[in-house]
Amino acid sequence: MTPDLGAEVACRIAKVAVVIPVHNEEQHLGRALEGVLAAADVLQGSRPNTDISVVVVLDSCTDNSEAVAARFAAADRRITLLRVPFRSVGKSRVAGIGTVFNGRSMHFPGADLPHTAGTLWLANTDADSCVPENWLLRQVQLADGGADAVLGTVEPDAEGMDSELLKRWHVRHRLGEDHAYVFGANLGVRASAYVLAGGFPRQRSHEDRTLVDRLRRRGFRVTSTDTVRVLTSGRTEARAPQGFGAYLLALGMESAAALEG
Repeated sequence: MTPDLGAEVACRIAKVAVVIPVHNEEQHLGRALEGVLAAADVLQGSRPNTDISVVVVLDSCTDNSEAVAARFAAADRRITLLRVPFRSVGKSRVAGIGTVFNGRSMHFPGADLPHTAGTLWLANTDADSCVPENWLLRQVQLADGGADAVLGTVEPDAEGMDSELLKRWHVRHRLGEDHAYVFGANLGVRASAYVLAGGFPRQRSHEDRTLVDRLRRRGFRVTSTDTVRVLTSGRTEARAPQGFGAYLLALGMESAAALEG
Protein backbone atom coordinates (compact mmCIF):
# COMPACT_ATOMS: atom_id res chain seq x y z
CA MET A 1 0.00 0.00 0.00
CA THR A 2 1.35 3.42 -0.88
CA PRO A 3 1.19 6.39 1.52
CA ASP A 4 -1.69 8.82 1.39
CA LEU A 5 -1.27 11.68 -1.08
CA GLY A 6 0.71 9.35 -3.33
CA ALA A 7 4.27 8.17 -2.93
CA GLU A 8 5.78 11.35 -1.58
CA VAL A 9 8.84 12.60 -3.39
CA ALA A 10 11.70 12.93 -0.90
CA CYS A 11 12.21 16.54 0.18
CA ARG A 12 15.50 17.95 1.35
CA ILE A 13 15.32 18.43 5.12
CA ALA A 14 15.33 22.10 6.13
CA LYS A 15 14.41 21.81 9.82
CA VAL A 16 15.15 19.26 12.54
CA ALA A 17 13.34 19.01 15.87
CA VAL A 18 14.67 16.75 18.63
CA VAL A 19 12.17 15.57 21.25
CA ILE A 20 13.39 14.21 24.61
CA PRO A 21 10.85 12.94 27.18
CA VAL A 22 12.14 13.23 30.76
CA HIS A 23 10.90 11.67 34.00
CA ASN A 24 13.30 12.01 36.96
CA GLU A 25 16.54 11.79 34.99
CA GLU A 26 18.77 14.23 36.85
CA GLN A 27 21.71 11.79 36.73
CA HIS A 28 21.62 11.27 32.96
CA LEU A 29 19.96 14.35 31.48
CA GLY A 30 23.08 16.51 31.34
CA ARG A 31 24.97 13.95 29.28
CA ALA A 32 21.93 13.43 27.05
CA LEU A 33 21.66 17.15 26.29
CA GLU A 34 25.39 17.51 25.72
CA GLY A 35 25.21 14.71 23.15
CA VAL A 36 22.21 16.17 21.34
CA LEU A 37 23.71 19.66 21.21
CA ALA A 38 27.01 18.28 19.89
CA ALA A 39 25.08 16.43 17.18
CA ALA A 40 23.18 19.65 16.38
CA ASP A 41 26.48 21.53 16.06
CA VAL A 42 27.84 18.92 13.64
CA LEU A 43 24.72 19.11 11.48
CA GLN A 44 24.72 22.89 11.38
CA GLY A 45 28.45 22.90 10.71
CA SER A 46 27.84 20.75 7.65
CA ARG A 47 24.53 22.38 6.67
CA PRO A 48 24.49 25.91 8.15
CA ASN A 49 20.99 26.73 6.93
CA THR A 50 19.34 23.86 8.79
CA ASP A 51 17.05 25.06 11.58
CA ILE A 52 17.36 22.95 14.75
CA SER A 53 15.23 22.92 17.88
CA VAL A 54 15.33 20.69 20.96
CA VAL A 55 12.16 20.10 23.00
CA VAL A 56 12.73 18.75 26.51
CA VAL A 57 9.45 17.36 27.84
CA LEU A 58 9.56 17.33 31.65
CA ASP A 59 6.96 14.76 32.63
CA SER A 60 5.99 14.76 36.33
CA CYS A 61 9.58 15.30 37.46
CA THR A 62 10.10 15.40 41.23
CA ASP A 63 13.91 15.49 41.21
CA ASN A 64 16.31 18.11 39.82
CA SER A 65 15.71 17.28 36.15
CA GLU A 66 14.04 20.63 35.50
CA ALA A 67 16.96 22.53 37.03
CA VAL A 68 19.40 20.62 34.81
CA ALA A 69 17.30 21.29 31.71
CA ALA A 70 16.83 24.96 32.63
CA ARG A 71 20.59 25.44 32.93
CA PHE A 72 21.11 24.12 29.40
CA ALA A 73 18.16 26.12 28.04
CA ALA A 74 19.57 29.32 29.50
CA ALA A 75 22.83 28.71 27.62
CA ASP A 76 21.37 27.53 24.31
CA ARG A 77 18.35 29.14 22.67
CA ARG A 78 17.70 26.02 20.59
CA ILE A 79 16.26 24.33 23.69
CA THR A 80 12.60 24.66 24.73
CA LEU A 81 11.19 23.25 27.97
CA LEU A 82 7.70 21.77 28.20
CA ARG A 83 6.14 20.63 31.49
CA VAL A 84 3.46 17.92 31.41
CA PRO A 85 1.75 15.73 34.06
CA PHE A 86 1.34 12.49 32.09
CA ARG A 87 3.78 9.90 33.51
CA SER A 88 3.65 8.45 30.00
CA VAL A 89 6.47 8.43 27.46
CA GLY A 90 4.03 8.14 24.56
CA LYS A 91 2.00 11.16 25.64
CA SER A 92 5.20 13.08 26.31
CA ARG A 93 6.53 12.43 22.81
CA VAL A 94 3.19 13.49 21.30
CA ALA A 95 3.16 16.68 23.36
CA GLY A 96 6.73 17.52 22.44
CA ILE A 97 6.05 17.07 18.75
CA GLY A 98 2.89 19.16 19.16
CA THR A 99 5.00 22.14 20.22
CA VAL A 100 6.99 21.80 17.01
CA PHE A 101 3.71 22.30 15.16
CA ASN A 102 2.98 25.41 17.26
CA GLY A 103 0.65 23.52 19.56
CA ARG A 104 -1.49 22.00 16.81
CA SER A 105 -2.63 18.41 17.33
CA MET A 106 -0.83 16.56 14.55
CA HIS A 107 -0.91 12.99 15.82
CA PHE A 108 -3.85 11.63 13.86
CA PRO A 109 -4.44 10.64 10.21
CA GLY A 110 -6.21 13.19 8.07
CA ALA A 111 -4.80 16.26 9.82
CA ASP A 112 -4.13 19.15 7.50
CA LEU A 113 -0.45 18.96 6.65
CA PRO A 114 1.61 22.13 6.85
CA HIS A 115 3.30 22.68 3.51
CA THR A 116 6.68 22.36 5.24
CA ALA A 117 5.95 18.96 6.82
CA GLY A 118 7.93 17.10 4.17
CA THR A 119 11.06 19.09 4.99
CA LEU A 120 10.80 18.75 8.78
CA TRP A 121 12.59 15.87 10.51
CA LEU A 122 11.53 14.67 13.98
CA ALA A 123 14.42 13.05 15.86
CA ASN A 124 13.60 11.16 19.05
CA THR A 125 15.83 10.03 21.88
CA ASP A 126 15.60 9.47 25.64
CA ALA A 127 16.91 11.37 28.63
CA ASP A 128 19.04 8.44 29.83
CA SER A 129 20.79 8.09 26.47
CA CYS A 130 23.72 9.75 24.72
CA VAL A 131 23.67 10.15 20.93
CA PRO A 132 26.83 10.18 18.77
CA GLU A 133 28.04 13.37 17.09
CA ASN A 134 26.92 12.20 13.64
CA TRP A 135 23.42 11.30 14.89
CA LEU A 136 21.47 14.11 13.23
CA LEU A 137 23.68 14.53 10.17
CA ARG A 138 23.39 10.86 9.24
CA GLN A 139 19.61 10.82 9.75
CA VAL A 140 19.23 13.87 7.54
CA GLN A 141 21.45 12.32 4.87
CA LEU A 142 19.29 9.20 4.84
CA ALA A 143 16.13 11.34 4.75
CA ASP A 144 17.46 13.29 1.78
CA GLY A 145 18.11 9.95 0.13
CA GLY A 146 14.42 9.03 0.43
CA ALA A 147 13.94 7.59 3.92
CA ASP A 148 10.71 8.53 5.69
CA ALA A 149 11.94 7.04 8.97
CA VAL A 150 15.32 5.99 10.31
CA LEU A 151 15.66 3.29 12.96
CA GLY A 152 18.98 3.46 14.76
CA THR A 153 20.49 1.05 17.26
CA VAL A 154 21.27 1.35 20.96
CA GLU A 155 23.90 -0.21 23.18
CA PRO A 156 23.66 -0.43 26.98
CA ASP A 157 26.24 1.56 28.91
CA ALA A 158 28.67 -0.91 30.49
CA GLU A 159 29.39 1.45 33.38
CA GLY A 160 27.64 0.15 36.48
CA MET A 161 26.01 -2.70 34.57
CA ASP A 162 26.43 -6.37 35.42
CA SER A 163 28.96 -7.79 32.94
CA GLU A 164 27.08 -11.05 32.48
CA LEU A 165 23.86 -9.18 31.72
CA LEU A 166 25.68 -7.01 29.19
CA LYS A 167 27.15 -10.10 27.53
CA ARG A 168 23.73 -11.74 27.36
CA TRP A 169 22.26 -8.58 25.80
CA HIS A 170 24.89 -8.58 23.04
CA VAL A 171 24.27 -12.27 22.34
CA ARG A 172 20.58 -11.48 21.85
CA HIS A 173 21.13 -8.36 19.73
CA ARG A 174 23.19 -8.59 16.57
CA LEU A 175 23.51 -4.97 15.57
CA GLY A 176 24.21 -3.97 11.98
CA GLU A 177 22.72 -2.42 8.87
CA ASP A 178 19.13 -3.44 8.06
CA HIS A 179 18.59 -4.61 11.64
CA ALA A 180 15.17 -5.61 12.93
CA TYR A 181 15.03 -3.49 16.09
CA VAL A 182 12.98 -0.44 17.08
CA PHE A 183 14.29 1.82 19.84
CA GLY A 184 12.54 5.02 20.88
CA ALA A 185 15.92 6.35 22.01
CA ASN A 186 17.11 6.33 18.39
CA LEU A 187 14.29 7.00 15.96
CA GLY A 188 13.79 9.71 13.35
CA VAL A 189 10.77 10.32 11.13
CA ARG A 190 9.71 12.82 8.48
CA ALA A 191 6.93 14.99 9.89
CA SER A 192 4.59 14.40 6.96
CA ALA A 193 4.94 10.62 7.33
CA TYR A 194 4.46 10.90 11.09
CA VAL A 195 1.15 12.72 10.68
CA LEU A 196 -0.21 10.55 7.88
CA ALA A 197 0.68 7.36 9.77
CA GLY A 198 -1.15 8.52 12.89
CA GLY A 199 1.85 9.49 15.00
CA PHE A 200 2.90 8.07 18.35
CA PRO A 201 0.06 6.46 20.29
CA ARG A 202 -0.63 7.91 23.73
CA GLN A 203 0.53 4.84 25.63
CA ARG A 204 3.09 4.26 28.38
CA SER A 205 5.28 1.82 26.47
CA HIS A 206 5.92 0.43 22.97
CA GLU A 207 4.82 3.72 21.40
CA ASP A 208 7.89 3.50 19.17
CA ARG A 209 7.00 0.07 17.78
CA THR A 210 3.40 1.09 17.17
CA LEU A 211 4.48 4.13 15.16
CA VAL A 212 6.88 2.08 13.02
CA ASP A 213 4.18 -0.54 12.40
CA ARG A 214 1.85 2.25 11.25
CA LEU A 215 4.50 3.70 8.94
CA ARG A 216 5.15 0.33 7.33
CA ARG A 217 1.47 -0.43 6.88
CA ARG A 218 1.03 2.88 5.08
CA GLY A 219 3.90 2.11 2.72
CA PHE A 220 6.44 4.64 3.97
CA ARG A 221 10.13 3.92 3.49
CA VAL A 222 11.71 2.82 6.78
CA THR A 223 15.50 2.53 6.89
CA SER A 224 17.42 0.66 9.62
CA THR A 225 21.04 1.56 10.33
CA ASP A 226 23.81 0.91 12.83
CA THR A 227 25.80 3.99 11.80
CA VAL A 228 24.33 6.17 14.59
CA ARG A 229 24.45 3.85 17.59
CA VAL A 230 23.20 5.47 20.81
CA LEU A 231 24.58 4.68 24.26
CA THR A 232 21.75 4.15 26.72
CA SER A 233 21.53 3.44 30.43
CA GLY A 234 22.01 -0.17 31.45
CA ARG A 235 19.89 0.23 34.58
CA THR A 236 17.19 -2.30 35.40
CA GLU A 237 15.02 0.18 37.33
CA ALA A 238 12.42 0.83 34.66
CA ARG A 239 10.92 4.30 34.08
CA ALA A 240 8.34 2.92 31.62
CA PRO A 241 6.48 -0.37 32.04
CA GLN A 242 7.74 -2.88 29.47
CA GLY A 243 10.43 -0.38 28.45
CA PHE A 244 14.17 -0.94 28.00
CA GLY A 245 14.96 -1.09 31.71
CA ALA A 246 12.16 -3.60 32.27
CA TYR A 247 13.52 -5.70 29.41
CA LEU A 248 17.00 -5.71 30.95
CA LEU A 249 15.55 -6.70 34.31
CA ALA A 250 13.68 -9.61 32.73
CA LEU A 251 16.80 -10.64 30.84
CA GLY A 252 18.81 -10.65 34.08
CA MET A 253 16.17 -12.70 35.86
CA GLU A 254 16.16 -15.15 32.95
CA SER A 255 19.93 -15.44 33.23
CA ALA A 256 19.73 -16.08 36.98
CA ALA A 257 17.05 -18.70 36.46
CA ALA A 258 19.20 -20.45 33.87
CA LEU A 259 22.13 -20.57 36.31
CA GLU A 260 19.91 -21.96 39.09
CA GLY A 261 18.57 -24.59 36.68
